[in-house]
Amino acid sequence: MSGLRITSFWLLGIVLGIFLLTSFLNEEAVAAPKATGKLTIAFGAESNVLDVTKMAAGVDGYFNYQIYENLVQPNPQLERENWLAESWKLTEEGGQQVIDVNIRKGVKFHTGDTLTAKDLVYAYERLKNPKISKWSHYQASVDHIEVVNDYQIKIHFKQPDADYITGTPFLRLFGIPKAYYEKVGDDGVQKHPVGTGPWKFVSRKIGEELRLEAFDDYWNERYRPSVKELIIKIIPEDMTRVAAFKTGAVDWIDAVPPAMIADIKKMPGVRTVSVSSGNNLFLQFNTHQPDSPFKDVRVRLAAAHAIDMDGIIKAILFGQGERYASVGKGTLGYDPTLKPYEYNPEKAKQLLKEAGYPNGFDVKFYNLITPREPNIKEYGEAVAAYLTAVGIRCKIQGLEYAVWIKLGLREDPPELDGIASWMWGHGAVGDPGTAWSGHLHSYKPGTGWGSYSYWSDPEFDKLIVEQKRTMDPVKREELIRKIGRMKYEQVAGGLTTYRPLVTFAWRDKVTYTPWPGGYYRELREIGLKK
Repeated sequence: MSGLRITSFWLLGIVLGIFLLTSFLNEEAVAAPKATGKLTIAFGAESNVLDVTKMAAGVDGYFNYQIYENLVQPNPQLERENWLAESWKLTEEGGQQVIDVNIRKGVKFHTGDTLTAKDLVYAYERLKNPKISKWSHYQASVDHIEVVNDYQIKIHFKQPDADYITGTPFLRLFGIPKAYYEKVGDDGVQKHPVGTGPWKFVSRKIGEELRLEAFDDYWNERYRPSVKELIIKIIPEDMTRVAAFKTGAVDWIDAVPPAMIADIKKMPGVRTVSVSSGNNLFLQFNTHQPDSPFKDVRVRLAAAHAIDMDGIIKAILFGQGERYASVGKGTLGYDPTLKPYEYNPEKAKQLLKEAGYPNGFDVKFYNLITPREPNIKEYGEAVAAYLTAVGIRCKIQGLEYAVWIKLGLREDPPELDGIASWMWGHGAVGDPGTAWSGHLHSYKPGTGWGSYSYWSDPEFDKLIVEQKRTMDPVKREELIRKIGRMKYEQVAGGLTTYRPLVTFAWRDKVTYTPWPGGYYRELREIGLKK
């Protein structure tokens, strides 16, 4: 009997040992390796705000998309991927549209607190407030958000809103920590932002650098950073940024100057990638002012025929751009029958004469000089020169990004009193309906409609609202095509010019996959090879 007892204990010990060893090995298998090392990179531009609920334009995503995350995320294949939302579905209750969202459990903020429904409701309250948010119109169709439990919300709508699902950011809500925001206030958030993203804020020197570190408790182990310290240098000057890369001061750069792409590609141990930025560039006209020459469609058409955009792409952008008319290739509502306006300076002069300007006229030309896109300053200067040659005599005023974006926003003075080199993304993962709501719909103070618009036409307004309310994708695309054709024929809401290609370069020791957030500045997969 004692021998049997000893044997039983012996077998029990073996089983227990195997169990403990297996548990240990399984823990080792799933545990992500600790982030180590330091990586220094360079951007050509920087965000104005570090509060995701106050973003005003694409550049603000350069910093914010490292720190904050939203419910649904576009991946490198430009597919929608559930992110902070574990799942969601579109339903109806009482005849109204409802989006039922299950929140991913176990998501932590950089403070250590857990993301719950209350945080998303707080984000909604901030995002719908025009005193806080520049994109309050994105929430205008929402009636309220119902909290089902800590990990489930229902977004109830007053009326259907297709943009809420198809426009970026998808499902329009970011994960921000309610308790932290209320504790430190707006100024505190700007000094030290907190989100759920893979990178934690360390410090910032405006105009110089942003320092981040890997978030060890980041919920998505697949994309947990492998490098501990990430330093983003701000180097707006193209030559200086390239020099920093060539000397090894930085190991990754964005916006490689088009003229230097070939030389960068020849460098040993260097890799590059060029992608469509998703940004549609256009010229904004002051058609809101009663005495503006651009109120006449013939003047707008004259500007369209005055510019040799193919020549600019070839000579100024070194081929790093593609022309488009209303909507670019691969974007919802693309119409291949619409062709960009031909370069015809004689026709431009004739149109000006017919409009009552045989001797032309003088106009201010506001040109963005911060490299939001490669060679953006030089592109604007070339456009102004072509316009001047036919009689639309441009007086160029160069603007840094912060001043430029303020000029575009209608809610604050000053207002545009001439031409502005402008842009709004609706390629790649974007949606033209979203952009047109902002710069083609009439400006309606306090509503978000026409937040950057210097155009007003009731027919366009009606159609833009209709496409937003149309949930049937086939019918909605028909509407977008109709709006696009009208926009093209009337040169409405600005004159379309081109869509940039942007090139990134990095050394072989760096691992990097471009994600589209912040127009491919989202550093979700960047690190150092082990």
